[in-house]
Amino acid sequence: MRRDGRTGGERAALAWNRAPGTGGDYASAVMDDRVPPRAAGPRPRRRDRHGRGMRGPVAPPQVPLAASRAELFADLVRDSVERLERRWQQLAEVEFLVMEVPRLEGTGDEPWGDEGVPLGGIIPARDGRRARVVVYRRPVEIRTKGRDERAELVHEVVVEQVAELLGLTPERVDPRYGEE
Repeated sequence: MRRDGRTGGERAALAWNRAPGTGGDYASAVMDDRVPPRAAGPRPRRRDRHGRGMRGPVAPPQVPLAASRAELFADLVRDSVERLERRWQQLAEVEFLVMEVPRLEGTGDEPWGDEGVPLGGIIPARDGRRARVVVYRRPVEIRTKGRDERAELVHEVVVEQVAELLGLTPERVDPRYGEE
């Protein structure tokens, strides 16, 4: 080691890095224009942290596996309503809704109280609003095991609510009501 604290190899490296006649660093003499800074913000990741490609969706959007439970349930309600609208034209003026769970105070003016959790409800037409039939998704899903059983229960709930709205019996609204 010399007085400046550098070894012989370090002195040789320093001498090599200098461009002839500049006294400066070789890299600064050769690279006179700087690299532009990266654009701010996240850039799309091409690979995951293990060097493999990013995972895509499990299933394409047109496959039923890609639909959420709420979307599948809404489809069941829509199928039931279409089946009833062929027979009852006045149902075109009724709004059909799917809600996750019933509110604690119930729909309309009456609380649902001790009779159990409702599977559906109606909101009569008033103040320029159309009548509404509501089907509650979670209570129906809890009471069924499979898709076929769920479709039957959804249809029964829709028929019962439409019958109450129209002031008819469920058997009159759908002659196949109650059949398995």
